[in-house]
Amino acid sequence: MMGAACAATAATSLFGCAQGSQSASTQTSGASSTATTTGSVALDSSAWSYDSDSDVYYQIGVQYCKNPQAPSYESMGIYVPGAYFDAKDNGNGTFTCTPSSTGKVGSFTAATAPIVMPINTAGYSAQAAPTSYSSKGLSDYLAAGFVYVYAGCRGRKMDDGACGAAPWGVTDLKAAVRTLRYNDALIPGDKGRIFSFGHSGGGAQSAVLGASGDAAGYNDYLSAIGAPTEDADGKALSDAIFGAMCWCPITCLTEADAAYEWNMGQFASSGTRAEGTFTRKLSQDLAATYAGYINALGLVGPSGAVLALEDGGEGIATAGSYYDYVKAQVEESLNNFLADTEFPYTPSNNFNADMGAGGGGSRGSRSEGAPSGGAPSGEPPSGGAPSGSGPSASSGADGSFGSGTSSGSSESVSYETAADYIAALNGDNAWIEYDESTGKATITGLAGFVNACKNPSKSVGAFDAFDRSQAENEVFGNEETSGLHFDATMASLLSQNAESYAKLADWSADYPSAYVGDREYVDAQGKSSDFRQEVYDPLFYLSEAYEGAGTSKPAAHWRIRTGITQGDTASTTEINLALALSASDKVSDVDFATVWGQGHTMAERTGSSTENFIAWVKGCCA
Repeated sequence: MMGAACAATAATSLFGCAQGSQSASTQTSGASSTATTTGSVALDSSAWSYDSDSDVYYQIGVQYCKNPQAPSYESMGIYVPGAYFDAKDNGNGTFTCTPSSTGKVGSFTAATAPIVMPINTAGYSAQAAPTSYSSKGLSDYLAAGFVYVYAGCRGRKMDDGACGAAPWGVTDLKAAVRTLRYNDALIPGDKGRIFSFGHSGGGAQSAVLGASGDAAGYNDYLSAIGAPTEDADGKALSDAIFGAMCWCPITCLTEADAAYEWNMGQFASSGTRAEGTFTRKLSQDLAATYAGYINALGLVGPSGAVLALEDGGEGIATAGSYYDYVKAQVEESLNNFLADTEFPYTPSNNFNADMGAGGGGSRGSRSEGAPSGGAPSGEPPSGGAPSGSGPSASSGADGSFGSGTSSGSSESVSYETAADYIAALNGDNAWIEYDESTGKATITGLAGFVNACKNPSKSVGAFDAFDRSQAENEVFGNEETSGLHFDATMASLLSQNAESYAKLADWSADYPSAYVGDREYVDAQGKSSDFRQEVYDPLFYLSEAYEGAGTSKPAAHWRIRTGITQGDTASTTEINLALALSASDKVSDVDFATVWGQGHTMAERTGSSTENFIAWVKGCCA
């Protein structure tokens, strides 16, 4: 069994294992593992406020750790349907509340209601804690009988005098989960039915939170902020959750650059992938290492056989059962679209992927406008989502094609039949075969799909940029440096191939030492870059290729949606996550779909993201 830094070393030296690297599956004593606690996480049951128009009791500014490092972020707002409380008016605008034994909303009671936690952190940005009350964005969730908890958390940049790089964002969310359980008797909702939900970087942190329940690698970080570890009776508190909803999760960052080049970059020939540039050769080398990663990962397909990549095919390592599986996912997505769509059909550009702007994920001509629910599909109750930049927030029109990017087309074109639509997708280079008698489509390979619908929108070094400008460089910064290189594969390739790369355009002799040197930095807890990447990779806890396998309590229920045309990350990101979850005996079910024609948005085949999420949560609790 291999650690995250070593998972594919035997095949490709993918992660460039460092001597003496510490696995996140074991607990170590860090430089700041003992915190000085200064506050309390005990809830004041006499401090509830009440919105009579919406029938909701709420508290904001609820501290979830005793020693907050970023007070503007490390608190939460709690919003409870009125039926779940027996309340006494204190006469000063506050109420003393105790959970009701009789109140119900639908089929839920104060004891059985699920708790939902939005993670509105695009590009791994911070999520500001609520500072004032607004009912906007709450109604759909509370009407469904859910308790809504909006926990602030730190983001990738240093703010409020504290570092927000990995793993502090998920650490903060874990502390919030533990604090809910610490106050179990005072807060309505079933603490065994906590669900997280988010898009992009928020989807990624939802995935990490869902996969890493009670993982020992977080202990030093939780201790540093004074997160509760035991309840009043001395029983250990868990930070595991029940379900995770992830739209377009930008995760599994350790192998993200290689995945990007294998899935998309190897089929491109412009920009940093143009002939004569060293970055084109680097792209090809990264794509080749991805085969070693996949073959070491040991993902299992529907037939029960281990999926693998082989040499050959239409490009680099584009043969074997793993390639066939990814190709089949593209075909399934297209055929789902054809089954869902009524022709004549006109794509539209009427949805917005910006989580802070009420963006939705309703499908094309069936769009119902922006969902009315709270973050991430609507505005958080604190008056707006953080505006931190992250992966592209643009999304393609439903069914759009031709540009090969996630930005879509500004022109409205109608298609009379499915055959007309397929013909337009094919253009002058047919890559789809369509049987009108069965209504089924097949594709010739990934290259045709990528060239028509999924051109790479990022340069080589998609997540670990040469100038350290990507959001993910800041995710793995530390308390002293906000952006650092982290990709061990790139560091290894740049060092090993420096002589040959130097003969090509755009090379700098400084690149190898910059990447290797940055990876030597540790954080305030004394943890290495590899360690921090491990605790932020859901596959570390799910795949038997990693030492972390079996060391956490992953969520039982998962729902993953992604737009297939996005250039923000490789399609393999969500595919690998879904496969690893499906193989885990600790996971009950995985609802996964890649949505045709949609980009980096809260993609749904039909309906709105809010409605579908609520229905899914109810189904998990049935």
